[in-house]
Amino acid sequence: MKKNYVLTLILAFCFLTFEGFSQESKSAMGNSQEPTIEGLSIYPNPVSNGKLYITSKLGLEKEIQIYDVLGKKVFDTTTSVKEINISNLNAGVYIIKIKEKEATTSRKLIIK
Repeated sequence: MKKNYVLTLILAFCFLTFEGFSQESKSAMGNSQEPTIEGLSIYPNPVSNGKLYITSKLGLEKEIQIYDVLGKKVFDTTTSVKEINISNLNAGVYIIKIKEKEATTSRKLIIK
């Protein structure tokens, strides 16, 4: 069990490091980036009660996808409310991708 946990943490670290490196490379090369969601707030993080709140300045409908550290989609929904029930997800590190209109943002999400 400990080996799986350590492997998961190592993979998460590598994924997040590579993601940051690729973002820096794109901006250094002058490539245009997708617009980010203005005023985005994701809380609490880490999640311990199964409820995640997502707000933004515009407050429009959002497409929400959550991926595990191996890149497998484990949650997918479209909502216009700010409260999301993620109690069916196991404890661990995830990547949450949120799309509002044409803007997209990805963040690390921790579930305890």
